[in-house]
Amino acid sequence: MAPQREWFEKDYYKTLGVADGATQKEITKAYRKLARELHPDANPNNPDAEERFKEVSAAYDVIGDEAKRKEYDEVRKLGPLGGFGAPGGPGGFTFNAEDVNLSDLLGGLFNRGGAPGRRGDGMSRGTGPQRGADLETELYLSFRDAVEGVTTAVHLTSDALCSVCHGSGSNPGSVPVTCPTCGGRGVIDENQGFFSFSTPCADCGGRGTKITDPCKNCRGTGVERRPREVKVRIPAGVNDGQRIRLKGRGGPGRNGGPAGDLFVIVHVKADDRFGRDGKNLTLTVPITFPEAALGTKLRVPTLDGDPVTLKIPAGTSSGKVFRVKGRGVESKKGAGDLLVRVEVAVPAKLSKEQKEAVEALAAVTDASPRDHLGV
Repeated sequence: MAPQREWFEKDYYKTLGVADGATQKEITKAYRKLARELHPDANPNNPDAEERFKEVSAAYDVIGDEAKRKEYDEVRKLGPLGGFGAPGGPGGFTFNAEDVNLSDLLGGLFNRGGAPGRRGDGMSRGTGPQRGADLETELYLSFRDAVEGVTTAVHLTSDALCSVCHGSGSNPGSVPVTCPTCGGRGVIDENQGFFSFSTPCADCGGRGTKITDPCKNCRGTGVERRPREVKVRIPAGVNDGQRIRLKGRGGPGRNGGPAGDLFVIVHVKADDRFGRDGKNLTLTVPITFPEAALGTKLRVPTLDGDPVTLKIPAGTSSGKVFRVKGRGVESKKGAGDLLVRVEVAVPAKLSKEQKEAVEALAAVTDASPRDHLGV
């Protein structure tokens, strides 16, 4: 793999919080710890954590690979921009790093040659295997399915490997041939004195192979746009707005590269009776004034269908919350609870008998609940 401009500008060891001489095992351990802390699923709606996650992933992609790390360390020994761009550089010339492709400029330093896509081939950007694009789609769930978990499917229309040639780009029965111009490397070298530059092969477009009998379905691209159905397992207790990552179910890779990921954005419909508070379910139950004052027993519904009986003690105030253990959202860390909030229902209209009863109660009530206000 040829060096990238970012290699001169970023200290990947510092990004992962490890020493330059750290072992591959130490690097992997540091990456996994940071990845768990910064993963978008653990930090929803946190752009800073998402950006840091990308930086950590980019750093591990280089120094987490022994071959790439060796090349990266060699580049770092050259100093900022490898000594180019400063007065007195090689040959007495001054270069503007924005005007040159560092991949081409330094290609001769790292074993130019070999098959396209392999490390150390000195290829310029845009050649070799390329990872597919990440895709995003939406899924709408009922309240119950979100709480209990469900296996379902999402439907989307996107690029996918051609169903006829399975991504090869060639008609069934034929195979691509090695490009005679670049010998399968995907690049052409041009020696310009002190420097050696590489440019993508114009004959094969940088792929290293040529399709002599293109697939009629995808016209040789290996990709077609079509409707897709992707199965997805929704874990119990998923939250509204949560992103679920399906690894490798995104856009197809190019030139043998891996597929991207599919991110499913979950939308949860509200329930007529129950609400959510993390792992707990919430429920509001109205009670009468006599029930609050004298106490009572209430039968309240649960999400699983089996009602439970609550004992409401005498003198219960409106808004008091009662907890029913273990009747909330199930998860790997245990079940949440059902939180029942009682509210005293005040009738909008009283019958003659009810009014007389309330007036009689008021007549024998001496203390005021507002005495502590001092007004």
